[in-house]
Amino acid sequence: MLCEISFYFGNNFFYTWFILSLITFIVLMIISSLIFYCYYVKITYSKWLKKTNPKYPSVENVRNEILLMLKGILSGTFCPSMTIYLMSKNQLKGYCGIDEYGWSYLLISFFVSWFLVDFFEFFYHRIGHTTNLFWEIHKSHHQFYNPSPFSVIAEDYIDQIIGSSPLLLIPIFVPINIDLLFFQFAIFFYGYGVYLHWGHELSYPDAHHSILNTSFQHYLHHAISTKNRPYHTGFFFKIWDQLFESIYPIEKCFCVKCQYKQGKRTLEHFQNIEKPDYSLLLNYKYWFQ
Repeated sequence: MLCEISFYFGNNFFYTWFILSLITFIVLMIISSLIFYCYYVKITYSKWLKKTNPKYPSVENVRNEILLMLKGILSGTFCPSMTIYLMSKNQLKGYCGIDEYGWSYLLISFFVSWFLVDFFEFFYHRIGHTTNLFWEIHKSHHQFYNPSPFSVIAEDYIDQIIGSSPLLLIPIFVPINIDLLFFQFAIFFYGYGVYLHWGHELSYPDAHHSILNTSFQHYLHHAISTKNRPYHTGFFFKIWDQLFESIYPIEKCFCVKCQYKQGKRTLEHFQNIEKPDYSLLLNYKYWFQ
C-alpha cells in the first residue's frame, strides 16, 4: 500500500508530510477522544476503580496535552514522510509485497525489528532521564504527571523525531517490508502508547505481569521518574528495565489492585473526589484564553 502512495504522492515531500500529519491527527483524536469520553467524562465508580491515580487531571492540563500533542504529530510524522519520499526515489532498501524475500523473512524481520526498536525506545527514553541535555528536551512530557490518552505523543519535537527515526533508519540499512514496519509502529508503539497513557489498568495483564509493561508502569513513570531517577523507561517489554535495574520495588506497589486491598478505593472516596467539567474543551473560546 505504501509503495502505491509513494509512487503517486511521495515525490512531493511537503505534501506527503501534510497528508500523513492530517491522517495521524484524525486517527489519534478519534481514538483518544473516544477513550477520554468513556473514562474521563462518563465517570462511574466501577471505572474509577481501574484508575491508578484516584484524581482526575484538570481541564487545563488536558488542554495542554492536546496542544503539545499537535506539536508531536508534526514532528513525529517527519521521519515516516521522509521514508515515503525516499521510497519514491528508490533510495531505500525497504520493499513492498511478499514475493521478493518471502514469508519467512517477513516474519523474522517483524520480530527482530520489534525487539530492537523496543530497546531503542527504552534506551533513548532512559538517557532522557539520565543526561542533562536530553532531560531538558524530555521534561516537557513530564508536566503530565497524571496523564490522559491525549498525552501519548505530547512531547518535544526532538523527542518525537528521534522516537520515530527507526521508520527511516531501518529501511536505509536493511531490507524490510515498509507496510509491515509502518503497521508495527502504528499498533505496537502508537496504539500501545494510547493504552499506556490511558491512566486506567486492566485486570490482565496487570501491574505485576513479569514480561510486559502495563499502563500502571507508565503511570508510575510519569508520577515518579524525574531527572536521574529513570523508573520504567521501557515501552513494551520489562526486560530492559530489569537489566538496567530501573524496576520500581514491588513491595511499594500502588496499582489499583494493591490500593483496593489497602482499603483506599471505597465508594465514599469516589464520591469525594473532584470531577472536572471537561465540557469546557468543546468551547472554542477556552482554547484562546
